[in-house]
Amino acid sequence: MAYVIGPACVDIMDRSCVEECPVDCIYEGERKLYINPAECIDCGACETACPEQAIAVDRLADPEHRTDNRRFFDEPLPGRDAPLGTPGGANAFGPVGIDTALIGSTAPSRPGS
Repeated sequence: MAYVIGPACVDIMDRSCVEECPVDCIYEGERKLYINPAECIDCGACETACPEQAIAVDRLADPEHRTDNRRFFDEPLPGRDAPLGTPGGANAFGPVGIDTALIGSTAPSRPGS
């Protein structure tokens, strides 16, 4: 069972979870972070490190974001020909710079709103 980063991360991306992840499975989109379910070892370090409380075990995560998290890796992202799949580590791969259609279609949050 993997972890999922939910909507509280959109436009925040604190990255405390990235620093705590022992397997480097948290990838950076343009507006949100995503956990690769095939690379996650279910340790929970990311969940406790997140100051936004945006991370949950997949079975407890918002169903729409649970599905969306898988799409980030399993389906081609907008403007890409192939899915990301399992690159083997976010640091070596670098920022993806694009989000899923769900996140890309949401309005950016504004400070103080």
